[in-house]
Amino acid sequence: MLPVGAYSYSQGLEWAIECGDVHDLASAQTWIGDVLHIYQAGFELPVLQRLHQAWQADDMTLLQHWDAYFQAGRDTAEAHAESRQMGYSLVRLLQGLQTLPEPVLARFEQLAEPAFPTIYAGVAYHWHIPLAQAMQAYAWSWVENQVSAAMKTVPLGQVAGQKMLFALGAELPALVATAMQRDDDGISNFCPALSIAGCRHETQYTRLFRS
Repeated sequence: MLPVGAYSYSQGLEWAIECGDVHDLASAQTWIGDVLHIYQAGFELPVLQRLHQAWQADDMTLLQHWDAYFQAGRDTAEAHAESRQMGYSLVRLLQGLQTLPEPVLARFEQLAEPAFPTIYAGVAYHWHIPLAQAMQAYAWSWVENQVSAAMKTVPLGQVAGQKMLFALGAELPALVATAMQRDDDGISNFCPALSIAGCRHETQYTRLFRS
């Protein structure tokens, strides 16, 4: 997640710390765990699944539909900008690494300001990473980034961070399996505390993170 800039975003967690909702190990794990189960499992992971399936079907119309759907669900200005910036950075990284065939990279270039999971799903498909494993890696990277943000800002020590990673990481296989069972009508980004934190962060007086 470092080369695409994920470390510079807290996704509303910084505001939750500022207002006191998150202040120690227990409250940090509760916040991150709740967002993981409500928002990630209910929205990002099911959409990631459909983006992967669109790449598999080589259906650009369907891919653009789910990319637009995901971006519409990023309901704060910072969250929306984050998705596009990380998508852009991932494309630039892939071009520099040259680990994908040129025609695949050209397909990425055809997408107008794609979101990060759109490109991530394409990479996972073209690298032949099984869908469930790609989704679990996506969720793990999100958890790891949130734990890192909490460690820097609460602040928390290394042992506390590892405790959170062990506890939340153990939940990921079942969470991914549940996310994969959602039908289209069951996908929802409804997570009010996360949305409010994201909006409040936009005008937070002092900030370490971009969201």
